[in-house]
Formats: sequence, structure tokens, C-alpha cells
Amino acid sequence: MLINEALEYLDLHINRRLTLEKIDGLSLSQMRALLEAIGNPHEDFPTIHITGTNGKGSTATMVAELLSALGLSVGLYSSPHVTSITERIHINGEPIREEDFAENVAVLSLAERHLDFSPSWFELVTAVAFRSFADAAVDVAVIEVGMLGRFDATNIGNPRVSVITNIDYDHTDGAEGWREKIAREKAGIIRKDGVLCLGEVDDDLDEIFVEEEPRKIFRQGQDFSVLSNELAVGGRLLTLVSQSQKYEDIYLPLHGEHQGINAAIALSAAEQFLETPLPYNVVKNGFENVRMIGRFEILGSNPLVVVDGAHNPPGAEAAARTLKRSFPLEGNLILIVGMTEEKNAEWMLECLEADHAQFIICTEAATPRAMSARDLAATAEKFSSNVVVRSNPEAALELAISQSEPNDVVMGTGSLYVVGALRDAYFSKHV
Repeated sequence: MLINEALEYLDLHINRRLTLEKIDGLSLSQMRALLEAIGNPHEDFPTIHITGTNGKGSTATMVAELLSALGLSVGLYSSPHVTSITERIHINGEPIREEDFAENVAVLSLAERHLDFSPSWFELVTAVAFRSFADAAVDVAVIEVGMLGRFDATNIGNPRVSVITNIDYDHTDGAEGWREKIAREKAGIIRKDGVLCLGEVDDDLDEIFVEEEPRKIFRQGQDFSVLSNELAVGGRLLTLVSQSQKYEDIYLPLHGEHQGINAAIALSAAEQFLETPLPYNVVKNGFENVRMIGRFEILGSNPLVVVDGAHNPPGAEAAARTLKRSFPLEGNLILIVGMTEEKNAEWMLECLEADHAQFIICTEAATPRAMSARDLAATAEKFSSNVVVRSNPEAALELAISQSEPNDVVMGTGSLYVVGALRDAYFSKHV
């Protein structure tokens, strides 16, 4: 099976993210049966399981880099991907080869013939990740939840450490009690008598996590914290405390104050997995090697071109805050925005501080869930009298650059689908 055949096979299966299928009535029985059909590869390695409304992808990447810096063989499973599906599955810092991905999909296609159900798209891709890690005999796999937690396809087995970064607004209708409901779903990854590293600091939610009966909870602000979180060239300079160890002058090449908090959570998770503090040089080297595609990523300068996959209001707020604090505007802001149809466009644009933009270019990525660029523009006109529609992200980027001055900022955001299209367009013409 070739990679294009593997992708075609996957596309024949339901993708709950595309159909907006609700979690009600879901179970993990299908995922268990699928994994059993291929020999339960998830049982061949220990795991660290990570969820949270925002920051789980960054935190997972940081944990993987810390453990790699110690010399372990590390698998990393994260989502969504920006450009290639193989970005979801890393082994020792590198995406798996397309040939290996396709081979594992071929194995799953044969296994499906013996099942009395059709697995979902995400169940199949998650099974590919588990089988890839087993084949590579990794020492540990860092697994990011796809959505929520309790019924996510990744919530299989017994992770040595569970991580919850935060609880905020996403995948919710906003009805009364939404924070508690989301917290309960994310708490579903906690294992009785396991270890939980908890980044969420809302005391009102704490009992929800305690009810899952973890053996120990390590809490942000109590058991680990960020003592200093300073702006540095190309990222942040941190002082972190974990397990009574202090790590000073730690450079993290990611933008945004929130990434310092993610770093503290990641350090705690790595140390709890190993059950010992990490040497200073391991922490220093691990964080220095962190790279994140599409998370406040600088593509170029003159004008400054930034992309960020903010896909919910808290993420949009973080993106706007990072831009303001890390890159004070000397010129104008040109905003390229596209998002999926279920998002609250007005709230997102408000959080992005769209009213500060010189003009807003509304676009849409090639996904069935994309919000119409014209519909988005109708909302954007509440924030600016200068709103333009370019349905193709490549055309949106070219317009933004053509209308910019060297000291302006072009920022593309709203979803990783849009970010991926903008990255491809930029690197194909401007690098």
C-alpha cells in the first residue's frame, strides 16, 4: 500500500472531527477490539498521557524532548497535523516515514475484515501510532489526547503519568456547568493509584480530579512552578522549580508567556515518569531542542509573517497577548483569519483584537468544516471597515504581503487547517 492509498482508505472511515459527532454514547470498546486484532501493541511500552483545552501539544512535545535528552527512545503522538499526516507520529524527534505509515495502515485494513464494525478515522490513526511505537521498541510514548479524554481513542491502557494542562472553553455549548463537564471528561484519563500532573489551578474543579483516586497529584503552584518567565530573543528565558529542584536560565525557543507554564508542567511530568529529578544539562538541552510547527511560528521578516493555530477563544487571547508583548507593533497589523464552522466567529475575532488590525482578510482552508469566508467577513465587518475576502489562503497571503510595509506584521490564525495552507503558500514562494 502506498501513502495515497493509505489516505484514501482512512477517508472511507468516519471522522468525528469532521462530522461534529458528539461524545454522548461513545465507548472505548471498538478501540480495544481494534488493538486486540493487531496484537495489543499499546501494551509494549509505558506511556505519559496528556490532555487539556490548550497547551497539550506543546507540553507533549516538551516532555518528549526532555526524555530524549536523557537518552531514551521516545515516541510522540499528537494532533492535528499541519501539512503531512506523518507529523502526528514521531519517533526520536522525527516523523515516521510515509512508507511505514502506509504499511501499518495496510495491516489495519486486513484486520478490519475480521471486525464486526468499521473503526473511525482517528481510531485507525491512533492504532498506527501504537503499532509504530511497538515496532520501534520505544522506551516510552508521549500520547496527546485528540479530544477531551474519557472516550478518546488514546485513552487505552495504564499510563504511568497522566497530565491535565488546563480547563477552558472548547468543545462545549457554554451551558451552565460547562467547566465542570469538561473537567470530568478530561479527568477520565486519570488512573486509580496513578500519578497526575495538574496544570489547572481552579480550586472549584479540584475535587473532580480527586474523585478519580490518583495515588498522587502534583499541582502547579504547589509542587511545580515557574519562578521567572522572561522575554528572550526567539523565545523565553525561564526559571523552573520541580521536586524541590531549581532550574535557572532555561531557554525555551517558543513565543508566549503561556509556554513557560507548559514547560513547568512538562518538566514535572517527565520527572514523575522517571521518579527522580532530571540533571540540569538534560533540562537545558531538552528545552532548547523544542520546535513547534504552527504555534506562533515566525515564517519570515520584512514584513514579519506569523502563523498561529489558535482555534478557540483562550488560544486566540494567548496569540494576541503574545503578539503584543513579544512583538510590539511599529507598523500595522494585517490579519488573515479562517476558522471552522462551529466556532463563535465574533468571540474569536474579539479575542484576537481584530479591531486593532489595519485590515482583515477572511479566508477558508480546504476542509468540509471550513466556515465560509464570506460568512466570516460579515462578522469581521463589526470590527473593521476594511475587510477583504480571499477564499484561497494562498491568495490571502499574497494580498497581505503585497499590501504590507517592511515594519508591518502579517498574522495568519484561526485554525491549524488555515495555518498549514499559509505555511505551504509562504514556503513555496518566499523561501
